[in-house]
Amino acid sequence: MQYKISVIGCGAWGSTIADLLADNGYSVVLFAREEEVVNSINNDNKNTLFLPNVKLNNNIVAKPFDKIKNDLTEYVVWAVPVVYSHDVLETYKEELADKHILIASKGINYDYKKFVYEIINEQISSYLSVISGPTFAYEVATKKPTAVSIASKSINIAKIWQKYLSNDYFRVYTTTDIIGVCVGGALKNVVAIATGISDGLKLGLNARSALITRGLTEIARLGLKMGGKLETFMGLSGLGDLVLTCTGDLSRNRWVGKCLGEGKKLDEIINNMKSVAEGIYTVKAAKYMQILYDVEMPITDEVYRILYENKNIYEAIIDLMNRPLKSEGL
Repeated sequence: MQYKISVIGCGAWGSTIADLLADNGYSVVLFAREEEVVNSINNDNKNTLFLPNVKLNNNIVAKPFDKIKNDLTEYVVWAVPVVYSHDVLETYKEELADKHILIASKGINYDYKKFVYEIINEQISSYLSVISGPTFAYEVATKKPTAVSIASKSINIAKIWQKYLSNDYFRVYTTTDIIGVCVGGALKNVVAIATGISDGLKLGLNARSALITRGLTEIARLGLKMGGKLETFMGLSGLGDLVLTCTGDLSRNRWVGKCLGEGKKLDEIINNMKSVAEGIYTVKAAKYMQILYDVEMPITDEVYRILYENKNIYEAIIDLMNRPLKSEGL
């Protein structure tokens, strides 16, 4: 009998992790909110809504969320979007207690000002890990070489997930720096919106590179204040994820920024998206944390003002460029 693993959340990333686990020989139960997704996976081995044109492993069985109460396994991958994570946890926290949970959701919940790791850790007793790194779901699903980090307080628990997920196209590293991995995975989406705006305005590669580099400085500043480790921000879940999200055409957050740079309104952009661009919501929480930890984060400031205070994009650029001159560094 094959070992079973559950995946909660059937967006592109949740479906991809389910496919990866199934490729590694595990029997996967994939829980989805959308009936359309459940039917397309079970009937055609495809997630036609969130991951079209990818054939999924036939070791995956999709079920609706209400089956979580009866069919949850000991090892669980959490791929619920950050904005919905608290509500889903509230509904199923009794079933999730004492499970090994790998959190694959990147971002900060604005209502609670917390990472998904913190939300789950405060609500239930369980064995938590976090996965992050430069990962476009479509590329992993089509077996392109990828490397990520998994963090857990217990390195031995991280190594269990490392074993489950690693294969010849997916390489997993381990760390105990949960905060660093969470911060990098969340804040890179804010910087990606900034670089998308720059690209939408056709400001050039110099501007994009400067935003990525100084964006990494902001991420590290906040992360270090929160207790993360510098080497994490220089690694896969920091610099690696940041570069991918800020430059890749598959990045939802970069696409949001690009649309803003081309003159579209935020409400219009959101209404035309099937999947969640976490940076739209993360920037509000990042602004809160910037104030709480008293950290200088000018790029985050300007993205927040563009999105939520209707600041003119060109004025934001001028204000960034005309800040007091200083030495480089953290």
